[in-house]
Amino acid sequence: MLNPKNLSPKQLSAFTSLVLSVPISLGFWFVTLNWMIVLGSFIITISGSYLLFQFVLEWFIYRKIKLIYKFIYQTKANKREETYYKYILPQKSIDEVREDVEKWAEQRKAEIELLKTNEAYRKEFLQNLSHEFKTPIFAIQGYVDTLLSGAIDNPEVNRRFLENAAKNVDRMVNLAEDLDEISRLESGEQPLNKGPFVIQDLIKEIYETLSIKTSAKNIKTSIKKGCEAPVTVYADKEKIRQVINNLLENATKYGKQDGSIVSSIYKTDGRLVLIEFSDDGIGIGEDHLPRIFERFYRTDRGRSRDVGGTGLGLAICKHIIEAHEQTMHVRSKLDVGTTIGFTLDERTSIN
Repeated sequence: MLNPKNLSPKQLSAFTSLVLSVPISLGFWFVTLNWMIVLGSFIITISGSYLLFQFVLEWFIYRKIKLIYKFIYQTKANKREETYYKYILPQKSIDEVREDVEKWAEQRKAEIELLKTNEAYRKEFLQNLSHEFKTPIFAIQGYVDTLLSGAIDNPEVNRRFLENAAKNVDRMVNLAEDLDEISRLESGEQPLNKGPFVIQDLIKEIYETLSIKTSAKNIKTSIKKGCEAPVTVYADKEKIRQVINNLLENATKYGKQDGSIVSSIYKTDGRLVLIEFSDDGIGIGEDHLPRIFERFYRTDRGRSRDVGGTGLGLAICKHIIEAHEQTMHVRSKLDVGTTIGFTLDERTSIN
């Protein structure tokens, strides 16, 4: 059955003209009983009404619709858009035009929501950045003011105050370096020097580097049983060293006394290698998991600052892994522990 809703303007004009012409022609037939007059009236009526309806639709209704389209795109029409307005748009039904406008409205709504989210993130980021810089600045200012007020002549406090001020300067330097590194990673200014290497060897090296920190809390480090066989990956070794070092440092900071850290390496599909690090520490609340890779995001701001760090480590890790066109993931439960990992390209051999 013919559905007038799906007709183009020309089809709608023809359909309406036909509906109008038939009863008029039948009226002439009953009055004159002359088929020549009936045929003439039918031709004149259908032709005239078609032109009239076409004129009304194209010059009034579709002219307004074209203005709506121009408002939607809000730019000077290029040749392609002019062709669309002139030849394609007039062939569309009102329902098709409505669908176009609704689709545009949905896209604009999604863009607005994204802008609102980005704006909220920007404000939070600037607040966090300001707080991260103000904390060491105010500490340095306090130590310097105290020294200038006379404490510099007191040998019992002047060295300690200078050492504390120096620690806060180092913290600011580390923060600036981390921000600079994230900027370079985002802009692609840090090229990756990829090459094959055995991932287990790198993990063992980092275990050895962090042995003093892990020994202080009597944390045992190991590679999971069944994952000891050498697996070669293809990546930037020094960048991956930075990622693993950061993850293991976090596992040590938030790990429990007499705890453990276990590394797991799995071949997934003959193309990728999954590397995971599990601890049995304090864990992360489920509501925090989606945001732990954000800059400066801390699940517990006070406790996080007590153990040090700039709050940018996981953000840097995520950028490095994404620069390798891979992904990171995390699983965690409070008071049970955390597992965090990433994938890398597999290489069958070092040669």
